[in-house]
Amino acid sequence: MTRSTRLGLIATVSAAALGLSALSAIAETPEDQLVVGFSMTNILTLDPAAITGKETVQVLANVYDGLVQLDPENRSEVQPDLAESWEVSDDATTITFTLRDGAQFASGNPVRAEDVVWSFRRLLTLNLAQASFLKTYGFTAEGAERAFTAPDDRTVVVTLPQKVNPQLIIATLGIVGPGSIIDSMLVQENELDGDWGAAWLSQNSAGSAAFSLQQWQSNNLVLLTRNDNFWGEPSTMRRIIWRHIPESQSQRLQLDQHDLDIAFQLAPADLKALETAKGIDIQTTPSAGFYYLAMSMADERFQNPKLREAMRYLIDYQGMNDAILPYFGKPHQRPISGGFFGLLADPGYAPDPEKAKALLAEAGYPDGIDVTLRALSDDPFLNLATALQGSLAQGGVRAEVITGSGEQIYGAMRERNFEMIVGRGGGGQLPDPDSNMRALIYNPDNSDEAQLTNFQGWRTSFSDPKLNEMIDAAASEADDEARRQLYADIQNRIEEVVVPIIPFSEVVTSVAYRDDLEGFVLNPSWSTDLATVAKVR
Repeated sequence: MTRSTRLGLIATVSAAALGLSALSAIAETPEDQLVVGFSMTNILTLDPAAITGKETVQVLANVYDGLVQLDPENRSEVQPDLAESWEVSDDATTITFTLRDGAQFASGNPVRAEDVVWSFRRLLTLNLAQASFLKTYGFTAEGAERAFTAPDDRTVVVTLPQKVNPQLIIATLGIVGPGSIIDSMLVQENELDGDWGAAWLSQNSAGSAAFSLQQWQSNNLVLLTRNDNFWGEPSTMRRIIWRHIPESQSQRLQLDQHDLDIAFQLAPADLKALETAKGIDIQTTPSAGFYYLAMSMADERFQNPKLREAMRYLIDYQGMNDAILPYFGKPHQRPISGGFFGLLADPGYAPDPEKAKALLAEAGYPDGIDVTLRALSDDPFLNLATALQGSLAQGGVRAEVITGSGEQIYGAMRERNFEMIVGRGGGGQLPDPDSNMRALIYNPDNSDEAQLTNFQGWRTSFSDPKLNEMIDAAASEADDEARRQLYADIQNRIEEVVVPIIPFSEVVTSVAYRDDLEGFVLNPSWSTDLATVAKVR
């Protein structure tokens, strides 16, 4: 592939618009532009209330601010963002945030407490994917007017609707999506029939961070431009060009040939090959969530716990981590992130096809079952699905692999219209086990109408009222030892009831980048701030 062809992949954004000459052979990306390669197959919208998947978070972390932000190097710490300070009331029922003075949105509109309140009310009213983060702590659309108030332009008061540790709420407001603050005046100018700007925000931005959205072409590119109204230190980068390059070898080639500055989704073999490449560095960090095998209990067969238990013994935990997940994951069988408070040792499951066959027979399937297994067509999911197809077959589970885009695979899961899926998720974006529990296990309303699409428990049609109560109790417990015991009890019950999500690896994130980048810090919660990056040449 020639250099002119590679640059031509930027589609309708002309070379001149990007500051590139179509006729000259450029040895490096421009000094004031950051070119990033990743897969966009799971980017379905750019509305912060509706996003799913880490790829969209990676983009919008550079477009929207929150009241606070999580420290990328020490996730247990919360740092100021649009709020310069906050205070928890003595009775732990309210949190009062004071906004920094003079902050503006990219539009030039001032950041007001009214915008903050409007953003949270919008989130809960629309009730899209990201609303689950607040709904799980008792926040509702009906109660939003009382829960979020603005006594003046710089003061936001959050009143907790139920007993919960206020630090969990503060940290939640640092997550891209539920915590993203939106320019209400700009969005209201673009509303359609009272949709809270949902149609407009799906392809436009209204944030206050270091960059704003200039263009999004699905499965092609996202173009961000520097926000000259940014309240913080301006980025040295004038543009960030996110390019859809789903093939790992293409990302590796373009990184090696200086056409990319950062490659976010490289396969293990390509990362291994780049370890000794001149001019390229690799960062690896523990990340959020797990790789898992999930079953849908909307399928009557999987309502039988014996059938779900059989799957525990048809996964080659170590083999998949060794062969497929170097740089992507590490062996892990509990639904709590490594290093988090209250984590128990792994239960130690290993492949045992004969035990699995016996459990299948007990469940009423002595001849095995036929299932469909969904997986993204990207690395490492397709390889994981192929490996699982082989190991499941050893126990009589005949899996037909279905691959596709994020809408085809996770869309089916959000609609509760699947049988089995190999996926990635499970929280961990907050530095607390409650994040994992609510993402993977918690499901307070199993009805189709509830649409708790951000909860894996709801997606798999699993609901255990006792587990819900235990999770709520652990979230509100102030005593560390009592809370630790609660999480031990929760993990033991998860094993007992056989939840339909089986983690087999904890996600780690590995990124390769040109070594002339300074200030690049990979965020384990996916929200990497690229405004801090400069090129030193």
